[in-house]
Amino acid sequence: MDYNIAKPSGFLSQYVKQYWSLENCIPTGKEHIQRIVPNGLFELIIYLDDKPKTTDQQKSISDNIIITGQLKSYHKLKVTGRLSLFAIYFLPHGLSMFLDLPMKEIFNQSVPLKFIIKDTVDKLEDELSSAETFEKKIEIAENFLIAQIQKNEKKYKYDRIRRAVNLINQAKGILKIEDLAAESFLSRKQFERTFSDFIGTSPKQFLKIVRFQNAIYEKSQNSELNLTEIAHKCGYFDQAHMINDFKTLSGITPKNFFKDGETFSDYFE
Repeated sequence: MDYNIAKPSGFLSQYVKQYWSLENCIPTGKEHIQRIVPNGLFELIIYLDDKPKTTDQQKSISDNIIITGQLKSYHKLKVTGRLSLFAIYFLPHGLSMFLDLPMKEIFNQSVPLKFIIKDTVDKLEDELSSAETFEKKIEIAENFLIAQIQKNEKKYKYDRIRRAVNLINQAKGILKIEDLAAESFLSRKQFERTFSDFIGTSPKQFLKIVRFQNAIYEKSQNSELNLTEIAHKCGYFDQAHMINDFKTLSGITPKNFFKDGETFSDYFE
């Protein structure tokens, strides 16, 4: 298996978290089940070989290039063929500057990119499929993104929501929605509506995801932490509160989640 990861160029770093790729992950005839949990990020995935199947019909992979919105809960991918892909993780507020639609419209879905951008997707797929190196794929992807962002006017209130996300990151999700609205100079109702347009989910759900991702990150940094310590450190009311959120977002308890070796946070790493 060949796994690559890279950061975006300077200009795009305000919107894109990272690029990554897998090559020859699963030999034909083998099977692998991957649990996908909410991570607070949008993802553009280009499948260059077989496409995996999913347990959730809303996230079925019907095309080679898909956009995945913010997730409500977990689902499972079943890979039965050879998996090769190139993907882009967008920052929570980043994707809104490339697509001309409210991000809440793709909440909890995987949507073919050609349903949103009709004129350049086939060209993008052809170029990425023929690119021989990870670096060349990044160059192609960045040219596409830069051209795409130029098609969209600067969106009103974007800077306010980006600031709100930065505050959430600094506080690791331990914030009140009323305080975020005040910092954004919006009423709570205005803030919730604007936030979901840019981030693709409600502030309440996003804060839950960020706390969840922080719990994973804290465990990855210190494997000796017990569940009570993690719950306290990550702003849960108590261990029962954390267990409930883990079961909602991942389908299993934190004990089983960490036992299965799931100790990597896509959001905070």
